[in-house]
Amino acid sequence: MRFCAASDQALLVYLGEEIDYAVHERVRKLLWQLEKEPPSWLQNLQPAYTSLMITFDACRADHAEVEAAIRKLQQRARAVRTRKSRRIEIPVCYGGEFGPDLEEVAELCGLQTSQLISLHTSRAYHAYFLGFVPGFAYLGDLPPEIAAPRLETPRRNVPAGSVGIAGRQTAVYPLASPGGWRLIGRTPKQMFRSDRRPMATICVGDRVKFRAISRKEFLKMEQACRP
Repeated sequence: MRFCAASDQALLVYLGEEIDYAVHERVRKLLWQLEKEPPSWLQNLQPAYTSLMITFDACRADHAEVEAAIRKLQQRARAVRTRKSRRIEIPVCYGGEFGPDLEEVAELCGLQTSQLISLHTSRAYHAYFLGFVPGFAYLGDLPPEIAAPRLETPRRNVPAGSVGIAGRQTAVYPLASPGGWRLIGRTPKQMFRSDRRPMATICVGDRVKFRAISRKEFLKMEQACRP
């Protein structure tokens, strides 16, 4: 482990240096150990690819005390059995009005759009962490054949449900927001709702599989998904 003070009341704990499933398992184990045995000074936990941000009450502990406690907890966390990953299926209508960047991404990758769609739907993706906006899950790892850089100029508004690619990552925008990922499709599924538990469709550790649907199926499912 490596520790880094992020602020006067936050400590970053690094459990590896590269984006890797085994490293992220260590992040998840420490996360769940802290959730299971929350210290009195704990305020918030934010997992990422290789690290865990721990926010604490500075009136109850300082960085050195938090680090010492985490080192002890990590010993027990190694034996933690992480919960079995849920498998989440996300229906996606690719291209057209729903995926304005699909053809450009296919061209960048030297593929037909049908090949790109086939590769994107060919595997289940690991949900590494949530961030950016509520319910936005960073999913990996994308097949290298369809990796594409972010847009040079982000869009001011990306519709909710849009499916994007950025490097070796893919994700679904749960809410309408600005964004610079390349959009290849859209799902009719509501990815985030504040009136349900859990509010986000995808949680850390889930396995996410995309399934291609037609525009007709999209419209029918969108109607059925409305509250």
